[in-house]
Amino acid sequence: MATVNYRSLAEGIVREVGGEDNIVSAAHCATRLRLKLRDESKADKAAVEKLPGVITVMQAGGQYQVVVGNNVPSVYAELGRITKLGGDEASTDGDDAPKGSLFNRFIDLVSSIIQPIIWPLAAAGLLKAFLSMAVQFGWLNVESQTYVILAAAADSIFYFLPLFLAITAARWFKANQFTSMAIAGALVYPSIVALGAAGEPVSFAGLPVVMMNYTSSVIPIIVAVWLQGYLERFLNKVLPSALRNFTTPLLTILIMVPLVLMTVGPITTFIAQAISSGVNAVFGFAPWLAGAILGGFWQVFVLFGLHWGLIPIITNDLGTQGYSLLTGPLLSAVLAQAAATLAVFVRTRNTARRQVAGPAALSGFLAGITEPGIYGVNLPLKKPFYFGIAGGVVGGAIAAIGGSAANSFVFPSLLSIPAFTQVGNFTLQMIGTTAAVVIAFTLTFLFGPREAEAPVAAQPGETTPPAPSTNSSLADLGAPATGTSSGATAATATLPTGTATATEVAGTVEILAPVDGTAVALAEVPDKVFASEAMGKGLGIVPTDGHVYAPISGTVKAAMKSGHAYGIKSPGGVEVLVHIGIDTVQLGGRGFSPAVSRGDHVKAGDLLAVVDLDVVAEAGYDPTTLVVITNTAQLTGVVPTAQGTVTHGQPAVTVQI
Repeated sequence: MATVNYRSLAEGIVREVGGEDNIVSAAHCATRLRLKLRDESKADKAAVEKLPGVITVMQAGGQYQVVVGNNVPSVYAELGRITKLGGDEASTDGDDAPKGSLFNRFIDLVSSIIQPIIWPLAAAGLLKAFLSMAVQFGWLNVESQTYVILAAAADSIFYFLPLFLAITAARWFKANQFTSMAIAGALVYPSIVALGAAGEPVSFAGLPVVMMNYTSSVIPIIVAVWLQGYLERFLNKVLPSALRNFTTPLLTILIMVPLVLMTVGPITTFIAQAISSGVNAVFGFAPWLAGAILGGFWQVFVLFGLHWGLIPIITNDLGTQGYSLLTGPLLSAVLAQAAATLAVFVRTRNTARRQVAGPAALSGFLAGITEPGIYGVNLPLKKPFYFGIAGGVVGGAIAAIGGSAANSFVFPSLLSIPAFTQVGNFTLQMIGTTAAVVIAFTLTFLFGPREAEAPVAAQPGETTPPAPSTNSSLADLGAPATGTSSGATAATATLPTGTATATEVAGTVEILAPVDGTAVALAEVPDKVFASEAMGKGLGIVPTDGHVYAPISGTVKAAMKSGHAYGIKSPGGVEVLVHIGIDTVQLGGRGFSPAVSRGDHVKAGDLLAVVDLDVVAEAGYDPTTLVVITNTAQLTGVVPTAQGTVTHGQPAVTVQI
């Protein structure tokens, strides 16, 4: 399938089944396109099966199923480009899209896009905290070359954040990630940053451009990539195939960069200036209210890049009068979010979440770097973010009443507290800051989500643990349950005593049973595609338990949105498909709780998913779980070895590489 042109294959399938008008709907599972035709007599089955890349055609369940193997998502995506039938790359409103209110969907979207880079953000934030300590205590001179190098290492991911988000946003919105990076690179290009800093009029082709600073920003690049996806799909439909490969990115960059600069910049700048003017005006007659606004919503301003409208005022105040009243409430705003993150660290039972929350809280308290805590913990969980805002409102109001302010430009943090001692009532500043921390921590600890640890397989003699909710394991990090690279490691399940592990030594690979149950020959499976070994050799297991585990160590190359199928590729190149049930894609995810996502690295025995077997049975589907080596033809030998009753983790298939 590697040499198959997916666009040509999609076009051929549409043509040979009677054209687009004969297709009522299109979907896909792990291995096949599932088409519903108006008139199946118009479809030429023999012609479809002759198309390069098609394995076979199966007509069952009122569907015309075209089996193309592991690369079916790519074919389906091309189907969405050339028809109005949809496709993975034709819409962002599918099963991966966040659900709920518009605001919650927005938060989930932002969290999901940022989540893959949370670990580097947390690491860089921790490094910035240590650097701040080193400077504060005189261990390191900011003028030294050592500091400059370490500061660059710590700051780069924050400064160039739009470039990192371009990659993850492109994956989410199905855009070309390298084109997305080119757009992001233009936004943070030194000369563009210099134009924004100069404060002089800027124009493009005679049209005025209102500049803003896009470094460290989040929302502008997400919006840009979202629009980029629509533009690319339009261009791919209208441009000749001979020109498409280079013309689409050319036109996309040429259009998107000026478009973003001429729209996002002015809109953001206008809103930022309005907020800035409003806060300054409120300080004149109700300092407590202005402090509450800044203390509560500073982190929201940062999220949208609106804080850049206040930075010039703060800088000007420091230059003209030696302090800025706008800085007083910010200590409460930052430390309240750090306190909420710390409460999650103490409260949660989710190991992955705790690993993010610990260093994120530390960098927030010591260096005022809240991005890892907000994007990796508070924002995905929502309540901690709201409780942080509540603490900031109270603390900011108290600080503003005392007229507290910093006398130098600092990141609000515990280490920068000395900067707040010279102006205003320092006692009220400390009372407000303490109140903010206590409120955020207490509310989060008492009322925040108490996430459960990912389930572990039962040991012999133990009862099987209950199925996890979709709010545990990797989904807790804010990523969609399936279909999006998360970069986190799946929950590890303990294998029963005495079982084998999947190994790749001396050219032999042991594929383990993914479930407990009874082994059956592939030929006995009630699906002729699998039974014919058209997808590769393997076996089936009629499960007695709904916990499904990785049969081999490797990378999750496919994770169906419905949660019923997973493709894993081992470091040695063995490709294993775990398909839970026959035709269970029709359940649309009902009864399935995925534990991993595409792009995750799993070890043999890691939990892949939990399926409610009662739901499958009640819906009338066969629960037989298939273990198929999809690249059988490229291997020396594939021999099923499991017979009769099997336990997950025991050898099931022997592969000779």
